[in-house]
Amino acid sequence: MRFLMLNWRDPRNPLAGGAERVTLGYLAALAGRGHEVFWFSPVFPGATPEETIDGVRIVRRGSVGYSILHAIRWYWQQPKFDLVIDQHHGIPWYAPWWCRTHCIAYVHEVLGPIWDSFYRWPWNVIGRTQERWTHWLYRNVPFWTACESTRDDLHAHGVRSISIIRYGVHTVALPQLDPKPLMEPLRLIAVSRLAPNKRVDQAIRALRVLVGQRMDASLTIVGSGGSENELRQLACDLELQSRVTFTGSLPEEEKDRRLRESHFLLHTSLREGWGLNVIEANAMGTPAAVYPVKGLIESTLHEQTGLVAAAETPEALAEILIQCVRRPAAYDRYRVNAWERAKTFHWSRILPPACEWLEAVGQGKMPSEH
Repeated sequence: MRFLMLNWRDPRNPLAGGAERVTLGYLAALAGRGHEVFWFSPVFPGATPEETIDGVRIVRRGSVGYSILHAIRWYWQQPKFDLVIDQHHGIPWYAPWWCRTHCIAYVHEVLGPIWDSFYRWPWNVIGRTQERWTHWLYRNVPFWTACESTRDDLHAHGVRSISIIRYGVHTVALPQLDPKPLMEPLRLIAVSRLAPNKRVDQAIRALRVLVGQRMDASLTIVGSGGSENELRQLACDLELQSRVTFTGSLPEEEKDRRLRESHFLLHTSLREGWGLNVIEANAMGTPAAVYPVKGLIESTLHEQTGLVAAAETPEALAEILIQCVRRPAAYDRYRVNAWERAKTFHWSRILPPACEWLEAVGQGKMPSEH
């Protein structure tokens, strides 16, 4: 069978993140099952027109503004595809109206308020409005997403058929959990692209609250991005420079080591499609403390595999950490539950049913919602 993914970024794009990692996971698995798999995306500086990554043929044509026209032109020069996957990230490819084959839409999250993080009025309002109307336009197209919050948002915008397929992770859970007593100094970690919508500044401010309450704590920030200078300045302004460490992007092995050594992963994003790094941390025996936002309330189960703050404030995040330090037995329970649950999200468990579902859709067995 022949599969095509339309995506605004590919794995080599400097702006690629968790969405591209999981997309490659699904597509590489299809390629491993003997299918022809293509990934079409716009060009970026220094990019080659085509290359193959993990068995997936990457095709780059046109700048972001003209890439849809290039996609249509390229598409009609190819043999027939069995399934086209139109991946939205705020903007669609309108593939159901030109691909003339089986087509589904794939979204990680409904951006909603994220438009406000990157654009000022009136562009933020225009972005939110066109996203809502796009979903209505696609209301009869089957959708695929990863969590219930995104499903509910899509239903609210008129989409009728939505299937949930969880994200997987490459991180292999530790074979056993070594003791990690919850005591001071409290070691916190944030793993994120440093962008406005990730709100890493909120994790730094939560650390300030903890220190203000005379708790010995530190925060390691793993990742890179355009907000790094602002975050470094914030740490200085709050007199936390000796307690906040910026590592930049790290190799997976080193990232796993940092996660394993930390007591909690902090996640303060505006919203997520799921929160891959939560499961990666859990696999290393580290629970997460997160904001009560869409996506994160699914990847972290409150007082089962981690903690969900009562509000989206540094004070609320600090409060649940302080309360947990007073209950070390509960922390041990969170660690074990998170570690056990993370095993169920390894790609070896996720990919076989996901590939079978995509193959069925490519054969014309259009999905019923599940």
